[in-house]
Amino acid sequence: MHNMDLEAEVKNETANVEKILAETNKVIVGQNQIGRRLLMAMISGGHVLLEGLPGLAKTTSIKSLGQVTDLAFKRIQFTPDLLPADLVGTQIYDPRSAEFKVKKGPIFTNLLLADEINRAPAKVQSALLEAMEEKQITIGENTWRLEEPFLVMATQNPIEHEGTYPLPEAQVDRFFFKLNITYTSPEDEVEIVKRASNRDAIQLEKVAGKESILAMRKFIDRIYIADKIRTYIVNLVHATRNPKKHGFPDLARLIEWGASPRASIYIDRAARTNALFEGRSFVTPQDVKDVAFDILRHRVKPTYEAEAENISSESLIGKIMEQVDVP
Repeated sequence: MHNMDLEAEVKNETANVEKILAETNKVIVGQNQIGRRLLMAMISGGHVLLEGLPGLAKTTSIKSLGQVTDLAFKRIQFTPDLLPADLVGTQIYDPRSAEFKVKKGPIFTNLLLADEINRAPAKVQSALLEAMEEKQITIGENTWRLEEPFLVMATQNPIEHEGTYPLPEAQVDRFFFKLNITYTSPEDEVEIVKRASNRDAIQLEKVAGKESILAMRKFIDRIYIADKIRTYIVNLVHATRNPKKHGFPDLARLIEWGASPRASIYIDRAARTNALFEGRSFVTPQDVKDVAFDILRHRVKPTYEAEAENISSESLIGKIMEQVDVP
């Protein structure tokens, strides 16, 4: 009996997911994967790092997700002169009452677009990452919980760009997904140009709210994942860490370091969210494959040798995915 109930609930939740995506896709052209991943991260309770050139609908994607789910959205442009207080807020002295008042910063929102995060100095980056990790902010003596859902979508320019501070590894590891976005096809671009000329004509409807997002987040815990699939996830992650032991002796010289235990937790969670998106109450190995690249991409670092041979983290992950036994 219980299983039938679960199936019915899954259908219901999947229909909600599809409604949200269909609505955001009215504005996002050709980058549907971003909209999908952002929603997936939001339901899984993670954050997203996007790497790509300017002008690729990053702002549009997260802003339209905010409109459709009725969540507060803010954007911060990261610059070399940004201070942590510009992000979290600051205490202001009020001479009349002779006490300090707190002015909250833009981080107090549901969806935060941190644009060009690698242009800001380390202090600002760590203030953001602390908020992402702790889900709370301290200003002076006061500490506030950030309201859930809280999703940071940080964008970074490809490292070749002038004036960038690379994000430290420990910070990059806090991101659930890392997505690389590329230019759209000429067909999609025609559609983008067309829509840009009548932008005001597209009115996005609110099809969900905070409660339904948080309910989906709870629901993910009920999606079934078999032990053998968990073992498969852990084997994938371990193979990035110790390729020799897992039968990839040739990869040992190409991987500087592999994914942390956080990667296993995230793949487990993302695979369950993926199953929900696909309308299933259980995880299949394909769910794991669907999400693994975006979770491992920024957690597997190629050695100098690999970089010299133009071998990317993607191709290393690909090799591991091809050869680790699938249950």
